[in-house]
Amino acid sequence: MKKLHFSQLAKGGFAGLKERQFVMDKRVFGTRKGSNTFNGLGHFVYLADANFMPKGETGLHPHKEIDVISIMVNGRISHAGSLEHGQEIEAGYSQVQRAGGQGFLHNEINPDDTENQMIQMWVLPDEYGEAAGYQVFEPETGRLQQIYGGKKGQTSRFYSNTSISVANLNKGDSINHEGNSQLYLSKGAGALNGELIEFRTLVEINSGFKFEATEDSQVILVYLTAVD
Repeated sequence: MKKLHFSQLAKGGFAGLKERQFVMDKRVFGTRKGSNTFNGLGHFVYLADANFMPKGETGLHPHKEIDVISIMVNGRISHAGSLEHGQEIEAGYSQVQRAGGQGFLHNEINPDDTENQMIQMWVLPDEYGEAAGYQVFEPETGRLQQIYGGKKGQTSRFYSNTSISVANLNKGDSINHEGNSQLYLSKGAGALNGELIEFRTLVEINSGFKFEATEDSQVILVYLTAVD
């Protein structure tokens, strides 16, 4: 297993948030790729762990031909923009926006007087020129909940051969997965194949794993699935 912890990364951020970037894939960032950052898996190219300052916001900005996944860890976000303006995303919820060829504008806003925590991920599309779209997933507890990826014919998620699942776990819950993956522990602590890991750790896994939560935890998993 290859691990990368929050403390090993430089502080960054923009507008009303501060963040540390764990994945900056060289296909997108080239020479701007951070020295400690990982490349992604499949079409997954970016992961940042961000804290929005009280009343902080990203500012209205565009995306095109990228899928943007926002996963709330603590606090909440008010979503503004050209897709589903006015949505509110609370802790445990996941927001998925497909920019496609149309593109979209968005501004994510912390409406509260305390900091929040949100994970931002980018995935390149399998096909270009798709229509823009928006989905929200309510949290499910105690299991891996797929929020992104799958066959083109299904409509419950945006299709991709790169998949993302989220597990909101209570202490004592466990999850399993077979095959190569990248796992981000955004909250809590647990044992991964018997090795203790702390929150805000990204792990590259070249075979299957079992994760057992020793605290209430949130796990984000990136893996590949066949779409044919």
